[in-house]
Amino acid sequence: MTRTLYEKADVVPLLAEVFRELGYEGATLSRITDRTGLGKGSLYHFFPGGKEEMAAAVLADVDAWFAQNIFLPLESGEPRAAIATMWDEVAAYFRAGRRICLVGAFALDATRDKFAAAIRIYFARWIDALAGALRRSGLAAATARTQAETIVLGIQGALVLARALNDEAVFTRALARLARDLALPERGKARQLKKGAP
Repeated sequence: MTRTLYEKADVVPLLAEVFRELGYEGATLSRITDRTGLGKGSLYHFFPGGKEEMAAAVLADVDAWFAQNIFLPLESGEPRAAIATMWDEVAAYFRAGRRICLVGAFALDATRDKFAAAIRIYFARWIDALAGALRRSGLAAATARTQAETIVLGIQGALVLARALNDEAVFTRALARLARDLALPERGKARQLKKGAP
């Protein structure tokens, strides 16, 4: 028996999977209704702005999940614990490489300009939050920034390669390699660096 959807929050995850599967251009209104089981009237009730509003809501939902589970812990939590949690949360969210990054997909789509601000904010905040945690772990600011960019780039690239090769193990190996290659100063040395820093 199909569950009746009454809340907008119930619809957004369904739309996200449609956009993941078909892309923005491929997700026509008829395909969205087919895959979600919602009529056009219901969709326009929740999203009077049509497909563009649906996509914006999906991007906002993805951003909210990352803010709660990855960005905020990296920004304000104990840095080493937050970084360790990031690896686990990323693996779970992307289903160990079986789920594409919708924000990344939109960044590569021909419709990128429609969502440029949301895409930029998502990636910039991830890099900034991770760089901040790396700095608090004892890395110099420039090194922390470079490492953060390398890690986010590695995660995104691993998702693309895992999908292209239809091999989720590519993603799992890449996450393990990125985590292993992240060389943080020993805790005592990190404290000494902070004390001696200008």
